[in-house]
Amino acid sequence: MSVARNLLGKVVCRKVGARIIKGRIAETEAYIGENDKACHARFGRTKRNEIMYGGAGHAYIYLCYGIHFLLNIVTEEKDFPAAVLIRKIEPLNSTRRFKSFGPGNLTRYFYIDKRLNSEDITQSKKLWIEDDNFKIDKESLGRGERVGICYAGDYAKKPWRFWYK
Repeated sequence: MSVARNLLGKVVCRKVGARIIKGRIAETEAYIGENDKACHARFGRTKRNEIMYGGAGHAYIYLCYGIHFLLNIVTEEKDFPAAVLIRKIEPLNSTRRFKSFGPGNLTRYFYIDKRLNSEDITQSKKLWIEDDNFKIDKESLGRGERVGICYAGDYAKKPWRFWYK
């Protein structure tokens, strides 16, 4: 869960051709283990979620509702499935193409799709995260329930979503 909070303010970088697209992480959500009824690992290891079991530092990208690819970062050691969903970014490259940079649109902004699933973001030249020492004051930090997971019972109320204003 600390990774979800610590990713706030970091910069997602994506190289497409000669261009590098950047966006500052403004909102995240943590999904932690097979007991988390909102986590894709809640039914155990599957072909879809296999990357979550592979160890920290990899991109876990999946198609949501058959419409949007979503970007997650695997956060725990091998064989313990946990990931942080990047829910919102602030674009750092000038663009008029998108007005909203929530979880579905941010992957369009970065040209992220299933081909980058399992990408090692600690070594990749296609997708990585940078720390440019952006500071967030404590008064600007928010924490609350995760979004869109009412099916998860008590786990829907876990304050595992983080953002800054």
